[in-house]
Amino acid sequence: MLSSSSEIRPLTLAAFDAMQKGDAQRARELFDSIVASGRADASILLGLAFACRQLGDKASAIAAIDKVLALDQTNLQALILKGDHLLEAGDNRAAVAFYASAIRRVSPRDKLPPAFQNDLRRAQQACETYAKQYEAHLRTELAARGFDEHSTGRFAQSLDLMTGKKRIYYQQPQHYYFPELPQIQFYERAMFPWLDTVEAATEDIRAELLGVLQQPNAFTPYVESHQNRPNIDATGTIDNPDWSAFFLWKNGEIVPENAARCPRTLEALKDVPFCRIAGRSPSILFSLLRPGAKIPPHTGMINTRLICHLPLIVPGQCRFRVGNDTRDWVEGKAWLFDDTIEHEAWNGSDKLRVVLIFDVWRPELTEEERRLVAAMIEAVDAFGGPRQQWQA
Repeated sequence: MLSSSSEIRPLTLAAFDAMQKGDAQRARELFDSIVASGRADASILLGLAFACRQLGDKASAIAAIDKVLALDQTNLQALILKGDHLLEAGDNRAAVAFYASAIRRVSPRDKLPPAFQNDLRRAQQACETYAKQYEAHLRTELAARGFDEHSTGRFAQSLDLMTGKKRIYYQQPQHYYFPELPQIQFYERAMFPWLDTVEAATEDIRAELLGVLQQPNAFTPYVESHQNRPNIDATGTIDNPDWSAFFLWKNGEIVPENAARCPRTLEALKDVPFCRIAGRSPSILFSLLRPGAKIPPHTGMINTRLICHLPLIVPGQCRFRVGNDTRDWVEGKAWLFDDTIEHEAWNGSDKLRVVLIFDVWRPELTEEERRLVAAMIEAVDAFGGPRQQWQA
C-alpha cells in the first residue's frame, strides 16, 4: 500500500512516461496502483481514463472520467472525454450537453495547449452539427403542422431562440426602468401613422441638412466629457468627432440658432408625440457617423420612450443592430426601436452617414403614466445639484 507522496511521485512520473511512449497497459497498471492507494487526484484519474480508452476498455475509462467529474464538475478534459464517450455510444444530445459545458468555461484569454484547442474545436463542431440537425428536425415537424414563412413573426423569433440562432436581449436602461413593458427591438411601422408625414418630408429635411454640412464646425461630438462627472471612456466615444451631432432640440429645450436653420424639419415633426420631460427630452438631432466609424454596443437611459431614425444620407454598407435584429438604413424609411436594448451601428463606407433622430413616448404608456414618469424624473433632477447629461 502506498502511503506517502514520496512513494506516489515516481509512480506518477513513470505512468505518464509510459503513456508518452505508447505503453498504455503499463501506464494503466501504474495508475491503478495509485488509485488503489486512495491518493489519486484528478490528473491521475484522467491519465487512467486515457490509458483505458487506448486499450479499448470504455467502461473503465468512463468510470474514471465520472470520478474526475465527481471531484471537479468543471474539469475541461473530463467534460470533453465524457462527451466523446457519449457521442460514440450514439447519445448525441447528452454528448453535446458535456461539450457545451466545456466550451462555456473557456475564456478567450485562456492559453490552452494546441492539442486541447483541437479538442475544443472538435467539440464546437459537434455542437454545431447537432444544432443544425436539431433545427432541421424542428422545422420539418412544424412544417407538417402548418408553420411557414407567413406564420407569426413572434413564433419565428421564438424558434430562433430555441435553436440558438439568436440570444435573448432584455431592456437594460441606465437610469430608469418602468416595469411590464414589452421587450420589442424594432416596432412595427404601422403602429405610427404620423411617420407618413415625416417620411414625406425627407427631401426637405435633407436639403436643410446639406446646408448645415456646409459649415465644418456645425457638428460636435455626440458624447461629450463633463468636469463634474467621471469620464471613463472604455469605448473611445467621449469627445470623438467620428460620432457627432447637430441638435435642433437638446435635453428638452430648443437650440434657437440651430432650429432657425431647419424650419421645414421642425414643421415635418409637428404631429410627433415627443417624449416631453423638462430638462431631458425631447432631443432632435442630425446624427453623423464618419467613414469607417462604429458606435459600440450600448443601452439608453430610460425604457419609457422609443427612438426614431429617419435616414437622410446613407452611402451603403451602413448597418444598425438592436438585440438580434440587424438592418440596413434606407434613405427616407424611418423606424422606431427600444434603445434600452443593446444596440450598435457601423459605417462601412468611405462617406458620411447622417440620420435624423428624435425620441417619442412608448405607445403602451397611458397619459397619466407619461405625466408621472416626467414628474418623477424632473423631481430627481431637482435633487442634489447639477444633473448628469443623458448622452447615450
